[in-house]
Amino acid sequence: MRILLTGGTGLIGRALCKHWQRQGHELFVWSRRPDQVAALCSGARGVAQLQQLEGLPPLDAVVNLAGAPIADRPWTKARRELLWRSRVDLTRTLVEWLGRQRVPPRVLLSGSATGWYGDGGEQPLDEHSAATRPDFGSQLCAAWEQEADKACQLGMRVALLRTAPVLAPQGGVLGRLLPPFRLGLGGRLGSGAQWMPWIHIDDQVALIDHLLQRDDCSGAFNACAPHQVRNAEFTRTLARALHRPAVLPAPAWALRLALGEMSVLLLGGQRLSPRRTQDAGFAWRQPTLAPALAQLLHST
Repeated sequence: MRILLTGGTGLIGRALCKHWQRQGHELFVWSRRPDQVAALCSGARGVAQLQQLEGLPPLDAVVNLAGAPIADRPWTKARRELLWRSRVDLTRTLVEWLGRQRVPPRVLLSGSATGWYGDGGEQPLDEHSAATRPDFGSQLCAAWEQEADKACQLGMRVALLRTAPVLAPQGGVLGRLLPPFRLGLGGRLGSGAQWMPWIHIDDQVALIDHLLQRDDCSGAFNACAPHQVRNAEFTRTLARALHRPAVLPAPAWALRLALGEMSVLLLGGQRLSPRRTQDAGFAWRQPTLAPALAQLLHST
């Protein structure tokens, strides 16, 4: 297939490019740093402008994963504007460009996040559930999905991937957690009672590939492991895998003081089931947390 990616130089995008290059797909990455794409993305071709693809054979699929990191710094006004532009405005530009193509791709797989649901507390949630308590993150995801859904009007199949925090050997959630936990300085966040959805990088890549191949899969899919854990269980399991204690919790008040509204990413959560993902026939490589962490730590 001829596949266009946005966000191809990110954690998930790089893993996807490596996987798809082995399968022989032809890959293009829309990037602000097109000269770095070949090195970062396993030889994919970088394009600075979508117009560079015009005149070439039609694309078969588009995978839209672009977006500035949401948890890197507090949600100031300037940061909110950047997060919005890098997701909502970019997706609008992408879909408008697709609408001008003589032969649009068959499928658009567009990123979103489990934050779409807001802080769900103890409420069991799946893809059929409505959003719960709205915050900036959930509003951002909702607007992001709405822009992607407009590709349906072009006759394209649209799948929306609500991704949980991704566990990978380098970067992502583990990249932030491993340094303090390896020093024995880790612990739960707040009470630790909040649910913490997660997914192994190998399953994230396999799920995107699965949804791309399945012509009957459209709408929202939760990209999270079926094994549900609370934050306290996650931190205990990580500490145990590292043979370290987990006795230094981060107080909720301190996180709220330091991060403001963004603290909902750490103190809130979703008791989330990947119901439609399971119904689509996807089989997890790493469905439970302890073996997933063991495999990842062995890879670091």
